[in-house]
Amino acid sequence: MQTIITAVGPDNVGLADPIVHFVTGQGANIEEIQMYNHDDAALFAMLLRIALPAGKYDELCEAMSQIAPRTGLSIRVWSPELRAQRPRLALWTTHRTEPPLALLRAIRDGQVQGEIAVMMGNRPTCRGLAEQFGVDWHQPAGDDGQPDDDHMLHLLDQYQIDYVVLARYMRILPPSICWKYAGGRVINLHHGLLPSFPGPRPYHDAFAGRMLTFGATCHFIVPELDAGNQIIFQSTFTVPPGMKLDDIIRIGQEDNEPRCLVEGVRRVVDREIKLHFHRVVAQR
Repeated sequence: MQTIITAVGPDNVGLADPIVHFVTGQGANIEEIQMYNHDDAALFAMLLRIALPAGKYDELCEAMSQIAPRTGLSIRVWSPELRAQRPRLALWTTHRTEPPLALLRAIRDGQVQGEIAVMMGNRPTCRGLAEQFGVDWHQPAGDDGQPDDDHMLHLLDQYQIDYVVLARYMRILPPSICWKYAGGRVINLHHGLLPSFPGPRPYHDAFAGRMLTFGATCHFIVPELDAGNQIIFQSTFTVPPGMKLDDIIRIGQEDNEPRCLVEGVRRVVDREIKLHFHRVVAQR
């Protein structure tokens, strides 16, 4: 059983030992292990991807719940196999309605297997979409759009989320959330072609570079790394010379970005690909 364990907390000595000792004692095969010590923040973070023998999952969860208070770590245990036929998704939004609407429709029509268990926004723009599709809505943010990250994390746990989908969510995730949902569980839609056009204005940057091909990128979020080998899917469109920037942006926002997000999420939930050591690889 493919299983991911993440552990995040105040840095100290011997934090990984009880976790690694237990999983190996259960006969699990360690397929990936990453550990980071953030000296400036005195933060320890670890990701462990294991192949767990059948019937051991509940025992593993119980053991991690006992190790967590002893070590001061926030430990999460998750397997993509638990709800493989219908994973639970959290859809995070800001202003743009087209990408989340496209994903909601794709799931409703059976094009993407899964369930939007909750929608969250740091702005209220997409609340009507949640109500239209009967999805719980939360806005854990102040009037200035600044999100309450701890509240959002609490909601992810409350709704037992498998994957977080950032549908043009225009805030940078803090490292704590990135680590706690590491291992290919956070999917982001960027409205430009990576790695060439990062940042908040990729249409403008590509237009300034006299590009005639524009695009969007669906990629995994990984802690403290720019998107590179984390690309899940990219979709492009070509425009004729002389087309105005406003028209290019309209085509991208209304057609290309939604299409990119839907296909990217489909590839993840259908388990065609996975993230392994920060690289997207095909599932065996």
